[in-house]
Amino acid sequence: MITIHIEGVCALAVISQLFLTNFRSFEELNLQLSPGITVFHGDNAQGKTTLLEAIYLLAIARSFRAENEREVVNFDAAKRGEQGLVGGLILQENEPISVYVGYQAVGLSSLGITSTKDNNSTSYSVRKQIRVNKIARTSSQLIGQVSAVLFSAEDIDLVYGSPSRRRRFLNILISQADPAYVSSLQRYQRVIQQRNQLLKSIRENRSEIGELEYWDEQLVSEGTQIISKRQLSMLRLSELCLEHHRSLGESNTGFQIEYMPSVKPGRNAPETETYFAESLGELRKREIGSATTLIGPHRDDFSMMDGVRDLGTFSSRGEARTSALILRLAEASYLSANRGDPPIVLLDDVLSEMDVNRRTRVMAKLRDYPQSIITTTDRSIVRDYFGETASYFLVAHGGVQES
Repeated sequence: MITIHIEGVCALAVISQLFLTNFRSFEELNLQLSPGITVFHGDNAQGKTTLLEAIYLLAIARSFRAENEREVVNFDAAKRGEQGLVGGLILQENEPISVYVGYQAVGLSSLGITSTKDNNSTSYSVRKQIRVNKIARTSSQLIGQVSAVLFSAEDIDLVYGSPSRRRRFLNILISQADPAYVSSLQRYQRVIQQRNQLLKSIRENRSEIGELEYWDEQLVSEGTQIISKRQLSMLRLSELCLEHHRSLGESNTGFQIEYMPSVKPGRNAPETETYFAESLGELRKREIGSATTLIGPHRDDFSMMDGVRDLGTFSSRGEARTSALILRLAEASYLSANRGDPPIVLLDDVLSEMDVNRRTRVMAKLRDYPQSIITTTDRSIVRDYFGETASYFLVAHGGVQES
């Protein structure tokens, strides 16, 4: 187990207790967890991923696999007007922090649900409330209380998927290490919304072009802060990717990631602001025509390279999975170094896809973190390595029991 020291203080965080009420398939769960390695095993579609989803939600304030937050609340419970709940007791430097995220369904009673067809309807929303140590908090205030890194089979989309998938990865990474980044993102999104509305109004001859001046200044100011932080983060992340690439015994061709901002970055913030403002002027007609802000951090991307190859274009699926794994390992190292607080590591059924050598190397790395939680359908591949040093739980039929 690694210990990260800041000014002589050892900073470790683990989740010691997980509470679920009407969260997907779990009606009620109170689960005690220990530091070190925990393994959730069982057949598919029994709720193993749901457990990791709940733990990760306590770190990033929303589900990683739900398009809409109402999806996480058990539908039958929502029909009865019951609340969904995810709670956790987190020990940070042995000080307990309680985190609760509650979901209350709203709108069902006004729908007059009576028929069988209506009973399958999901036309309702949920009201989310977050409390940390019994004090109401916003999502942005929750992010950073504890950090976590999630490895999943869908990580291949970090290589093959859309730029929005990679931007989300980058935003979660930096947000967990830098609370000020979350605020910058929120301000930037508000500027984008207001500016797009104004662009539409100008296109429809309801507003004057001169009204864009204020929103352009805000866009450039907030956007430049985000670009600067992304630049620094990507430089360090690329170094960490290369380290993990080598430690996994991959090819000698090298591995790097390259930030691809839509705005030309300058040598400093004022220069970036100048480039940003100039680009907005060049795109003015197109933006008014589309009623859309066409440049800025919301259009950024990054690429992954193995030597001279762009892995998003030329890698095999096996290479893409390895690249995504390297990116996640680098994410965990980045958070450890930048927070002084190693993240909780979550692996959702990814070990079975690795060959024996790579799996062994990855499991060895898991020992470097205060708490690692693994899901698998084949307990033996984990038990053969960790033996009795890990805790094992069988997940089946909406329940979890030590095995």
